[in-house]
Amino acid sequence: MLSAKKPNVVALKNALKKELAANKQVREPEPEIPQITEPDPIIDDGTYRPPPIESIEETGLTDTMVEALVFKYLLSVGQASGRDIAAAVGLPPKPIIELLSHLKGRQFVFYKDSTAMGDFEYALTEEGRSRAHGYMAECSYVGRAPVTLDDYIASVEAQSITKEKPQLEDLKRAFSDLLINESMFKRLGPAINSGRGLFLYGYPGNGKTSIAERITSCFGGSVWVPYAVTVAGELITFFDPQNHVAVQKPEGTSQKSTVMDARWIEIERPTIVVGGELTMDALDLIHNDRTKITEPSLQLKSNTGTLVIDDFGRQRMPPLELLNRWIVPLEKRYDFLSLSNGKKIQVPFDQLIIFSTNLEPKDLVDEAFLRRIPYKINVIDPTEEEFRKLFEIMSPIVGVDIKQGDLDYLIKTHYVDIDRPFRCCQPRDILLQVRNTAMYHGQEPEATRDNLDAAVENYFSVM
Repeated sequence: MLSAKKPNVVALKNALKKELAANKQVREPEPEIPQITEPDPIIDDGTYRPPPIESIEETGLTDTMVEALVFKYLLSVGQASGRDIAAAVGLPPKPIIELLSHLKGRQFVFYKDSTAMGDFEYALTEEGRSRAHGYMAECSYVGRAPVTLDDYIASVEAQSITKEKPQLEDLKRAFSDLLINESMFKRLGPAINSGRGLFLYGYPGNGKTSIAERITSCFGGSVWVPYAVTVAGELITFFDPQNHVAVQKPEGTSQKSTVMDARWIEIERPTIVVGGELTMDALDLIHNDRTKITEPSLQLKSNTGTLVIDDFGRQRMPPLELLNRWIVPLEKRYDFLSLSNGKKIQVPFDQLIIFSTNLEPKDLVDEAFLRRIPYKINVIDPTEEEFRKLFEIMSPIVGVDIKQGDLDYLIKTHYVDIDRPFRCCQPRDILLQVRNTAMYHGQEPEATRDNLDAAVENYFSVM
């Protein structure tokens, strides 16, 4: 019978010593993951605010999409701390630092330096730079992470312009710097309150564009829009500094009351004005084949606000072509846009469309379309009393004094006696003519009869 072999005690002791020595080796410290605390509750005042997020899963984005944003940002800046990277892509620090730690383990990034609060400065390795260039070739967008199309649609529904019901006081506040008579208020009020389209028509110079530009402020408040939207693998930039005005928070505002999803930005309700330069291409998504970034259509940018088609009838395309493009969206309040791959997506059509024209609406469109624009408002010439009031308002603004006798002379000689119609823009324009002439001659600007005669001759001269 064989006896059991005794273990080699010396060998066991040596193996144990080696294991203990290995455990005592100094390991590279891992970044400290910031603890996410629950934000203070936000008082529910009925307004929409994007709720804060704590994880990638809550965004609806894939890990690859987030990873691509991190790679491209590091490629563009060279190096950055984990918290700075999280702020740049608009996502919470904890999941981003966890992602960076994972990327370091795969040797795509390395620690460049340490920072305060247990964070590190990260930079790309050569392999990481190669991967970043690959992501950049797929889409060169660098910035805040996008929101999903479903989240964007939900935000428009929550902030819809049709939910706002402006009253007379709201209109007076919005038009406080314009001379609008009570009759105009009675017609404008219900049209604005409807949240649907309207025609402003009448002779040039009576303030149609000025009225249209101020209508948005009747609805008051601000709205939240995303920096970018992703749908079917395509990225659509959304926030446009040329058309969107970011809301500036007053100094001393408590951050606890403004904890939001950083992928969104608060803006004033948008007012987008386009004129004769409008083309049909601007009404669809515009995909850049070089950058692989898609720009939104005009109506998408103007959602929850107003879209003003100025000088309607002077565009490069026939009016009927433009109106046929919108005949269904105006009725259904949603639109269909085509992605670069040919796929169509349904998006909200939630804005007040204002057509401003010097032509009669019936001469531009047919009855079927006019039915879908229920309000047609004729911006008429001012009365003599209103014309005088405009001079009174504009005189201190322009910096030209005009005496009552000289104003009487102007109106009788250059308007009443020759049956010239009053226009709302003329008091300002005539006073500017007087001021510019006085400045040229080094004189104090004063609307004397001689100066008014010269201004009228320049202003109304025709070949």
